[in-house]
Amino acid sequence: MLRGDILKEASRLTHGDRNKNYGDPLTNHQRIAALWSVYLETEVSPAQAAIMLALVKVARLIETPDHLDSFIDGAAYFAIAGEIAHRE
Repeated sequence: MLRGDILKEASRLTHGDRNKNYGDPLTNHQRIAALWSVYLETEVSPAQAAIMLALVKVARLIETPDHLDSFIDGAAYFAIAGEIAHRE
């Protein structure tokens, strides 16, 4: 799959069913960050939560470096992190 195709699929995923299922990305990542902040006993921002979710995908790529889904999801999480950082 070409890089443009990966980005198109990430865009499709972040603008489709995921919005319906999880709501606005900022609101969703605010919730994730709040829960992680309590558990970690340190402040986590919504943008950091999205970046850490992208890093989960990076960690998975260490085990399966050709797993396309991890590249697509990683691109989507980085795009969400950028949008959140801009909106905050």
